[in-house]
Amino acid sequence: MGNARLHSIHVHPVKAFRSIALREVAVEPWGPAGDRRWMLIDDGGKVVTQRQQPRLALAAAELLPGGGVRLSAPGMDPIEVPVPRPGGTVRVQLFDDKVDTVPAEDPAVHAWCSTCLGAAVRLVHLDDPATRRPVDPEFALPGETVTFADGFPLLLTSTSSLDALNSLIAEGEHAAEGPLPMNRFRPNVVVDGAPAWAEDGWSRITIGEVAFRVAKPCGRCVVTTTDQTTARRGKEPLHSLGRHRRSGGRLVFGQNLVPVSPGTVRVGDPVVVVA
Repeated sequence: MGNARLHSIHVHPVKAFRSIALREVAVEPWGPAGDRRWMLIDDGGKVVTQRQQPRLALAAAELLPGGGVRLSAPGMDPIEVPVPRPGGTVRVQLFDDKVDTVPAEDPAVHAWCSTCLGAAVRLVHLDDPATRRPVDPEFALPGETVTFADGFPLLLTSTSSLDALNSLIAEGEHAAEGPLPMNRFRPNVVVDGAPAWAEDGWSRITIGEVAFRVAKPCGRCVVTTTDQTTARRGKEPLHSLGRHRRSGGRLVFGQNLVPVSPGTVRVGDPVVVVA
């Protein structure tokens, strides 16, 4: 593990939109700065992700100073969305959680998002990540919170584990779908230089100046089968994960992290296994 390094950093300003690669990012208690502070909800107040709408892979969001976003998608004029002013919150359903959020103020924003997907949706913002949504208490310490990420502040993956998975895909009946790129797994931090699947045995690590607790393996869903450049779906990697990477009834790839100390991580930082 002496040569393990931070290979890349990715944030997703709007949940389920395309990721942005960064050279460095501030790690806040609830995750990377700017990651998943916005998301779409349907008419019933439930989160909308690539699970229901694979077309979201084609939409992009650029971070603006102050926390706003600039949305873009093929065939549409971009639109800028400022952080909404403090005001009335809307309670939404994010998987098993009910979370208070603040809708974007301009009706044109909701119309833009609805046109993009061909379905009625609204864009909402997480105004206070320190209080709004606790981490799953089964895997959390007191006071730990998370943004609109699926369940934990950060997701870590490994280039060598992806290489190993792609080797398994190449041996299977859907070999033509591989090799898969890392963006299928939508990580925040990607490690290079560790042995394949080494992350399964980690419980505490440091990346540069920031310490993390490794909470649990990441269970994978249909989003991983979605080509992030075309929005088309296939069978992999779930087929191969189902044959080789089952844990606790879930198909797993990557590890969920919770920051122990704030700080900034940078591409090239050493990754050290503490325990």
